[in-house]
Amino acid sequence: MVLLLAAVLFLNYVDRGALPTAAHHIQQDLHLTFSQLGVLGSAFFWTYALVQIPMGWLAERYGAHRVLACGLATWALATLLVGVVPGFGMLLVLRLLLGVGESVGFPCMSKILASTVPSQSLGTANGIIAFAYLMGPVVGTFAGGVLMSAYGWRATFVIFGAVSLLWLLPWSRVRVQHRPEEERATQIATTGMILKQRALWGTGLGHFSSNYTFYFMLSWLPLYLVHERGFSDTEMTRFASAAYFVNAAFAIFGGWALDRYIVRGGSVNVGYKMVLGVAHLGYIACMLCMALGPRPVALAAIFVYQAVCGIQSPGVFAVSQIIAGPAAAGRWVGIQNTIGNLAGIVAPALTGYLIDWTGHFTLAFVMAAAVGVIGFVGYVFMIPRVAELDWQAQTAGRSSMPSTRVG
Repeated sequence: MVLLLAAVLFLNYVDRGALPTAAHHIQQDLHLTFSQLGVLGSAFFWTYALVQIPMGWLAERYGAHRVLACGLATWALATLLVGVVPGFGMLLVLRLLLGVGESVGFPCMSKILASTVPSQSLGTANGIIAFAYLMGPVVGTFAGGVLMSAYGWRATFVIFGAVSLLWLLPWSRVRVQHRPEEERATQIATTGMILKQRALWGTGLGHFSSNYTFYFMLSWLPLYLVHERGFSDTEMTRFASAAYFVNAAFAIFGGWALDRYIVRGGSVNVGYKMVLGVAHLGYIACMLCMALGPRPVALAAIFVYQAVCGIQSPGVFAVSQIIAGPAAAGRWVGIQNTIGNLAGIVAPALTGYLIDWTGHFTLAFVMAAAVGVIGFVGYVFMIPRVAELDWQAQTAGRSSMPSTRVG
């Protein structure tokens, strides 16, 4: 189950990253302006962020298993059809459709994990999945470049879409068993109740902060290395690829380490809050080092940031899966992911404005450090406790005392 979920989110990130890889060829063949390329880049996030909440509701209402399959079919077809687009208008429609299809990924994944994986194993499960989707841009960029050189960009999109559809074959053999008490709890935990939870807004702000630095680095690291630190194109490619791989590798380590700590008697609440809080302090320090430090310090800070980002990645979703429980994990993560992915709209655009205004990356890194403070507050102070909420007690009007679910 976990490996198939890892595979689908790996494909999710490969397919969403195909357009930037092919941007130069698409611009030449379809005669697009840079402004049109910018619109295509952000259009994905318009629908991706907008429909996270209804997708979380659909996952709990009709079953995450089938909703995930429908979402993959949608985004795979949207990817495949890019290979036959005649111009900008159709390409824009397909980018919007891609966002709709891919929006099912994290709400459905969280619903399934919360229903099938015990709390003491959620760190490892989320770590494996985080490794997969963090490797998506690395593998997708390399494979896309090779395929485009051999067959052209149109054939590459057709191949990517067709390969994604193959995932449906093993997934059709998987059965997700939901317990009767889980279905009753889902009816009790209304969306209104979820929205009233302070912890929801803490996880949302933390996710926004994590995503802001992630999208900032993913979008601008290559240009920063070339223009601010004097890298050649070849040096930049090798350095950035190695940094992204560090991020993915440390995701598995972070999830495994959290689970070992909990299995040996450590507190779920202390473990997750400590990792997420320290990670955001690390973000702040790394961003300031990249902004103000000499070249060796700045380059070292890039790798430290990637390692810290990887370590905290499993906790971003595991905390929500634990707190919401099987009854509300799909909707909770849908709302959280909506807030978190607003960073995909804000970070690249705001960074470009700040660079145009100042002529350097310094203020952009300082801004990313400031956003890290928001994430620290969200995870450490706004989440009362990392433990499953008693939705039935809240419905009855009693004070909900969270109790940790162990399986």
